[in-house]
Amino acid sequence: MTMKYSAVQATIHDLDDLVPLFDSYRVFYGQASNPEGAREFLFNRFNHGESVIFIVRAASDGQAAGFAQLYPTFSSISMLRSWILNDLYVMEAHRREGVADLLLQQVREFAMATQAKGVALSTAPDNKAARTLYEKHGYVIDDEFYSYFLTLPIQ
Repeated sequence: MTMKYSAVQATIHDLDDLVPLFDSYRVFYGQASNPEGAREFLFNRFNHGESVIFIVRAASDGQAAGFAQLYPTFSSISMLRSWILNDLYVMEAHRREGVADLLLQQVREFAMATQAKGVALSTAPDNKAARTLYEKHGYVIDDEFYSYFLTLPIQ
């Protein structure tokens, strides 16, 4: 039987359920587990209104299955808001059950509701599963601009 899921915009009240998701996401990307740091980071995003987070829960038991985190950005040329889909993660036990599709649907609806120009994201070139998923949802590889990043020493 396929589990049913629901997605909502997370609030500070979802922090306890988001921490293990966020920590697992970071571990997936090669970082050391740090639940306390994850809690502090997410708390600060909520406390300062710096991101929008969606959480997906299993309808049967309310178990947190995945999350997506958006950061706002703005285009001076178009004078419109855009969103950066910075984080998307689905717990392994819930993969291939439509959780990522539901999160991407929520992201799209939210971006449209906030009259955003669009949603940007990045993924590793070798992450074929993610690339296939994003392209299925209408995301297009940007071949017009190069992206650069300046790494600064942490003080």
